[in-house]
Amino acid sequence: MSAFEIIMLLCFGAAWPFSIYKSLKRKLVKGKSALFLLVLMMGYLAGIFHKIFYLYDRVLFLYILNFLMVFADFFLYCKNKKHEQ
Repeated sequence: MSAFEIIMLLCFGAAWPFSIYKSLKRKLVKGKSALFLLVLMMGYLAGIFHKIFYLYDRVLFLYILNFLMVFADFFLYCKNKKHEQ
């Protein structure tokens, strides 16, 4: 388990609750990119699979938590995009 990996995931993860809150309150997609969110989810999935198949440790929880937050923001993006049209 790497302290640097944990710090990175905590720092990235700290931003998502604010982004999700903004998506819930403003119901706007301006300034967000579905492609960016999809790329992030793919990156977190790669980290999850790496932890499961090659180097299992408790950091897996942070990858899953971050993935779920990005997924929630992506879901809200899709919902808000539909609402805008």
